[in-house]
Amino acid sequence: MGPYRFDQLEPELQTIALDDFTFQNWAKTFNCKPELLFTPTNESQVQKVILLAKSLNKPLKAFGSGHSPSDLACSPGFMINIDKMDRLLSVDVKNCTATVEAGMSLHKLHKVLRENGLALSNLGSISDQSIAGVMATATHGTGAHFGCLPTMILDLTLITADGSVLHCSPSENTEVFEAARCSLGALGIITRMTLQAEPDFRLEAIQKPYKFSDILNDWDTVIHSAEHARVWWYPHTDDCVVWRANRTTKPVLREGPSFFMENWYGFHAYQAMLNITRYSTYLIPYLTKMMFKTLHSAPVHVVDESNKVFNFDCLFPQYVNEWAVDWNEAPAVLRKLDKFINENDLKVHFPVEIRFVDEDDVWLSPAYGRKTCYIGVIMYRPYGKPVPYKKYWKAYEDIMREHNGRPHWAKAHGQTRKDLEASYEKFGDYLKVRQQLDPEGMFLNDYLKRHVVGTKQVAKL
Repeated sequence: MGPYRFDQLEPELQTIALDDFTFQNWAKTFNCKPELLFTPTNESQVQKVILLAKSLNKPLKAFGSGHSPSDLACSPGFMINIDKMDRLLSVDVKNCTATVEAGMSLHKLHKVLRENGLALSNLGSISDQSIAGVMATATHGTGAHFGCLPTMILDLTLITADGSVLHCSPSENTEVFEAARCSLGALGIITRMTLQAEPDFRLEAIQKPYKFSDILNDWDTVIHSAEHARVWWYPHTDDCVVWRANRTTKPVLREGPSFFMENWYGFHAYQAMLNITRYSTYLIPYLTKMMFKTLHSAPVHVVDESNKVFNFDCLFPQYVNEWAVDWNEAPAVLRKLDKFINENDLKVHFPVEIRFVDEDDVWLSPAYGRKTCYIGVIMYRPYGKPVPYKKYWKAYEDIMREHNGRPHWAKAHGQTRKDLEASYEKFGDYLKVRQQLDPEGMFLNDYLKRHVVGTKQVAKL
């Protein structure tokens, strides 16, 4: 069937549809032009969009902020965005729970939770995403005793490919609930969730420089040195920064680089210098050493509201890859990566971000069944002349595979369905639920066909 025209829609759907829209992710690495974009404001409208797509045999894909640096959200058919479904539906202050529409952004969630004296126990580096998006990809923060964000889901509502509304929890539609906690958007449209929070809190974060070799040699101590710990390693050096954060009742405080140094020099000047190194790549190690000495060779001390301490600026557009390994395997992985960079004279950008997540039971969580270390690598992605990154990416992924690594679902990666089946005990159970809920594959796209159902070949990096 050919393209479906806007003027063929019933009047109610015309009010929530656009026929001239191009989707592009935040990193500007993937884009698509769907036939129609729908922006519903309630569950009834979501049902109508799904039933329309079903009647026309059109693929349908949901997206939020587009922050995933992959094509996970792309579709050539219909696309749906539930950003307008962002209400707080109920809150239970005594039990620290809140039910919200899944289109709410994390930024708004922090605000409405704090107004009720609550906060999420852990967060990733940013809060631009929708709640549906961070849960669908098993987004994580850092902390040895904290699971990925989907471990906070107590129940959810899912609208499936035939328009059915399923209320899912550990006691109702149990298998669907287990699959949907990290759904990849392949099971239907999740419209609301109940989340477990905790009483609102501040964090005290102290960031200090260390020698990376010392950190690797004292790995377990570092992991457990705070409620939330992370490491930034500077390739081409033996330098790293360890960030540690704990709950506190201390007053708001900031001690460290000035606003000028952190925001102007650390962003604008650094990006300008990265542009120069596109043409003189031999300068990259010198730039890395200079940035460490200028910005990170002295301690930083911050006390603030939890989300403000958890979150960081992602700075400039970038190619990014992130996999997860058992945290006991991570030192060997990092030493191999360092060796490959040096022996092959690669010139790579910093930082390599290292975070720790407790094991969980979310079927498709990269931390399923094991205490996990996430290792993320980046390369600056400028406009114009690209930077070479594929050799780095291939070596990184090969090392991760040697240690039974699992890629972050939001990132572009080279794993096939066969690879992933071998990594995830519950992968087959997830596929059974997907087939049951969407036998015609309405919610599949190229990403899911490549990596999950295995009907498209995975491209080489």
